Amino acid sequence: METVCVTAENEGMRVDALLAGVLGLTRSNVQKLCDAGRVYCGGEPVKKNRRAAAGECYEVEIPEVEPTELEPLELPLDIVFEDLDIVVVNKPRGLVVHPAAGHQGDTLVNALIAHCGSSLSGINGELRPGIVHRIDKDTSGLLVVAKNDLAHLSLAEQIKEHSARRTYEAVVRGGFREDSGRVDAPIGRDPRERKRMAVTERNSRPAVTNWSVIARYSGWTHIRCVLETGRTHQIRVHMAHIGHPVAGDPLYGGKDELGVGGQCLHAAELELTHPRTGERMHFYAPLPDYFKQVLTKLEKRG
Repeated sequence: METVCVTAENEGMRVDALLAGVLGLTRSNVQKLCDAGRVYCGGEPVKKNRRAAAGECYEVEIPEVEPTELEPLELPLDIVFEDLDIVVVNKPRGLVVHPAAGHQGDTLVNALIAHCGSSLSGINGELRPGIVHRIDKDTSGLLVVAKNDLAHLSLAEQIKEHSARRTYEAVVRGGFREDSGRVDAPIGRDPRERKRMAVTERNSRPAVTNWSVIARYSGWTHIRCVLETGRTHQIRVHMAHIGHPVAGDPLYGGKDELGVGGQCLHAAELELTHPRTGERMHFYAPLPDYFKQVLTKLEKRG
């Protein structure tokens, strides 16, 4: 059961739009929950077109995901580390992490099922076995996967408390006067386009990205980003927000001037505490070929 209370800022919004933004659901999903009598206010079912009033609190029953039989997919995986509790994968660009619309059998989860068999945590149901955090389809790099529930709970807590350190490298448009900086700006769904995220005060969550310059090129900069939070598209949104969108980013970057074919963003480093031994562990994934080709192109330009 999820509870959402209406602030003065959100007063007058349609309930379906309000709940969709806060809970990260589609508006049609919220409407179906309302039609099914799963949204309440004061114990009474709520209609989807109701206008929210300040001070009201809505209780939303979100049904559990139905177990789905996922087929194993034999794919070559770049395993950086593996033991009985966790597996750290260097995900290639272009591979979707978990099943979604349009990608039901060709994901990292399907490949992990083939690799690990039944030894993946089941906390998130069968739809996303073992997945504690994710990276976008066209972002390459490190991802840790839980092989049992003990590991899953520990890793999820580390991510929640920001003790699991995630470092990315990116090529972004433009130059910086400073050598480093910090973007502290809340991120939520873009109210005008549901597929995008945006820096907004409305139905958002805190988001912090620390960046530093690795190398400067004519019109572009190679940077390192360390996340304090892990919001959807966080680096891509924050960099675009400060006027330095990630090269090749189809959602936030405009024209792909370098011919990247997707965002030039790589999850290069991952630091975490092993869920069973308590050992602090650090993993590194070298820049992939597509990223090095972009840097070579920039070096030739001068």
